[in-house]
Amino acid sequence: MSVSQPLFLIGSTRQPGTVGNTEALARRAAAALPADAHPTWVHLHGLHLEPFEDHRHDRGSYPMPEGDMRRLLDATLAASELVLVSPVYWFSIPSPLKVYLDHWSGWLRVPGLDFKARMAGKRLSLVTTSGNREKAQPMIDSVRLCAEFMGMPWGGALWGKGGEPGAIEADAQALEQAAQFLRQP
Repeated sequence: MSVSQPLFLIGSTRQPGTVGNTEALARRAAAALPADAHPTWVHLHGLHLEPFEDHRHDRGSYPMPEGDMRRLLDATLAASELVLVSPVYWFSIPSPLKVYLDHWSGWLRVPGLDFKARMAGKRLSLVTTSGNREKAQPMIDSVRLCAEFMGMPWGGALWGKGGEPGAIEADAQALEQAAQFLRQP
């Protein structure tokens, strides 16, 4: 049996070290991981993430990324599963997480990388918070469709009631669900 190495990608635009409701909920879920799990936490905000340039139809391929993008690629490929940790920003994911996902289009076209094949089978999940569940649905659907396109099992979405800092602590249902969320088969 292989060791669980979940990668938690934090998409909030809060400064790293500032734990918002979404990250607090994700950390509650991570606390229930088996003792031999080796989670990695990456705050995307503050990394040097170049905007994605679409060259699919003029060049067709992309070079191996460098710098922070290369470190993200390596962490992504090393993970046994990916957990996107993202509050809802305007009914969607925050820009650092969107830039990361946009770069998947380039990684699919790096010669010899076989990105899609290497991602297939890694579970993709989402932890999110917002003022109400209905406003999170477009983002949830977007991430689920990414999983489907990549051949990744969809681990589902853990949603909690966000708002001012600490609001998640009043959402007993989300906190209870967090204890089981990452234990899915």
